[in-house]
Amino acid sequence: MKNLCLGLCLSLLPALALAAGTDKFSNLDGNPGLRSASALVLDGSGNVIYGKDTNTVRPIASITKLMTAMVILDAGLDLDEKITITRDDRDLVRLTGSRLEYGASLSRREMLLLALMSSENRAAHALGRTWPGGLDAFIAAMNLKAEQLGMRNSQFADPAGLHSDNLSTASDLATMIRAAAKYALITEASTTRGLAVRPYPRRGVLNYSNTNRLLKNQNWDIGLSKTGYLDEAGRCLVMQAVIEGEPVSIILLNSFGKLTPFGDSNRLRKWMLANT
Repeated sequence: MKNLCLGLCLSLLPALALAAGTDKFSNLDGNPGLRSASALVLDGSGNVIYGKDTNTVRPIASITKLMTAMVILDAGLDLDEKITITRDDRDLVRLTGSRLEYGASLSRREMLLLALMSSENRAAHALGRTWPGGLDAFIAAMNLKAEQLGMRNSQFADPAGLHSDNLSTASDLATMIRAAAKYALITEASTTRGLAVRPYPRRGVLNYSNTNRLLKNQNWDIGLSKTGYLDEAGRCLVMQAVIEGEPVSIILLNSFGKLTPFGDSNRLRKWMLANT
C-alpha cells in the first residue's frame, strides 16, 4: 500500500508542477503603479494577473492593424501579389505623411509586414482598399471578425486605425491578440526588428524599424507586439511575452507620454518578478 501511494504521488508530480507553473503569478502583492488608464495582464490560461479599468471602451489607434492583418490572412489572398500605393491611400483624417509615395509597389506580404512592424498607415489602407469588394467590404469583414471572436464592445472604422471610431476594451483586445497569435505571419511581422524594402524600381531600399523598443531589450522575450497612438487614444501597447518561463498577455491603453507604455511594461515585469 505504501508503494502504491508513492507511485501515485510520483505520477502526479508532472501535473502538480504544471499547475504550480501556471499559478506563478497568481495573488501577487502590492500594485505595479501603472500610468496607463486601462491595463490587463493575463497568464497563458487566460487568468487575470492584473486588471485596471478593463471594460472601458476606448479608441485603440494602430492596434487596429492586428485585425486588418487577420482579415487579410483569413481570405487566403495571394501574398506575393503586387499592391501599388495610390492617392486613395493618403491620410485625410490625420494628414500624416508616408515614405510610400504614390506609385510605390510592394507585395501584399511586404505591405502587411510594414503595417504591423512599423505601423505604416498607407500600407494598411492599401491592404483594405485592394480587398475583393473594396474598402467598405473590408471594414465590414473586420467587424464581422470581431463579432465572431466575441469582441462585443469593439468596432472598426478603417484598416489603419486613423479614425477614433476604432474602439475596443482591454478585455476585448486580450481576445484579439490571443486570436492574432495563431497566425505565424502576424507573430513574425510584429516582432521583426527591422526590414528593408524596395518599392521603387530606380531607387535604393527603404529601411523600416519596429515601433516597439522593448524588442531591443534583452530582458524581454516577446512573441507578438503592436503599438498605437492617437490624441484621442493616448499611447497604446499590446504584447504577448514570456516572463520567467510563463506566457503572459499585456494590454496597455491610453498612456500619456511617448515612453509610458514601455515604462509600464517594465514596471509590470518588475512587480511580477518581485512577487515570485
